Amino acid sequence: MGIETTNPLLDDLNHVLDYTRDLWEELRGERIFITGGTGFFGCWLLESFCYACDQLDLKTKAVVLTRTPDAFKKKAPHLANHSAVNLQKGNILDFMFPEGSFPFVIHAATQASAVLNRENPLLMFDTIVNGTQRVLDFASLHETRKFLLTSSGAVYGQQPSDLTHIPEKYTGAPDPMDPNSAYGEGKRAAEMLCCLYAKQSDLETKIARCFAFVGPYLPLDVHFAIGNFINDALKSGLIVIKGDGTPYRSYLYAADLAIWLWTILFKGQSCRTYNVGSDKGFSIAEIAQHVAEQFQQKPTIRISGNANLGKPLERYIPAISRSKNELELMQTISLNDAINRTILFYRGKI
Repeated sequence: MGIETTNPLLDDLNHVLDYTRDLWEELRGERIFITGGTGFFGCWLLESFCYACDQLDLKTKAVVLTRTPDAFKKKAPHLANHSAVNLQKGNILDFMFPEGSFPFVIHAATQASAVLNRENPLLMFDTIVNGTQRVLDFASLHETRKFLLTSSGAVYGQQPSDLTHIPEKYTGAPDPMDPNSAYGEGKRAAEMLCCLYAKQSDLETKIARCFAFVGPYLPLDVHFAIGNFINDALKSGLIVIKGDGTPYRSYLYAADLAIWLWTILFKGQSCRTYNVGSDKGFSIAEIAQHVAEQFQQKPTIRISGNANLGKPLERYIPAISRSKNELELMQTISLNDAINRTILFYRGKI
């Protein structure tokens, strides 16, 4: 079966297709293996993949690794049951290799879980590093030509307060003596593995350093501030800022994220990193204000943390000139529009 015509993301999927139409021909009649295909990134990759398959009659297949196929069938039946999608049950650390050639692989499995990183950093590090090596081993044995790793801006460590936008050439790093660095250090090691495998074979490894995002499928009840604010506003009409509201963040809408990831997979340079995100920064307090403005009955905003005037300004904002100049990527959907589309998606689901 094809994708449902009642899909609420139809406008977004048409938008993605408009910007990626010329890329899909390379995938025609081929197979792609995707890890992390049932998470936030993965749902958008599958939404856009299935829509392109239907609109362009690509006759291609995606094998999607997931630990819980039944749960995904309940979450997104139109994707799980799509004729171009095959779900394979397995764990990233020891999954069975499906047979046949897979010219394209996207490894997006590791969840950016603040709870796991805090409570079991060794498991976090092991899952990222050994999971990446397992997928690279699979790619090296199954005729993979292009491999995309979804890495993270966490590889840079703490962004200096006087650096407004952090570029790919920045050589800072997380503190290796801090267990909370397990996620960032794991992603650094995963990037190194990609380059090592590329150097010893014809495998092209593309690395997307992803920052912060908003859109349908974003979990609203974890550590993502903008998701928490949307959740607060929808449930109670009171947005609670847990800190002092001063850190700066930027958010790229999920449809733009899909455009960027597919473009990097097909057109990115091997063993080259690309920041993925918006370069338009706002304070957390301003983000809360943007969320509140999308409601007719404007929610109240409460800042629960005390201001610390002596602390350096905290930022997490990418420089994206490399992605713009080399791949012609850009933010096409404004923050307010992105928030509004996310609210519309979740309204009625909470």
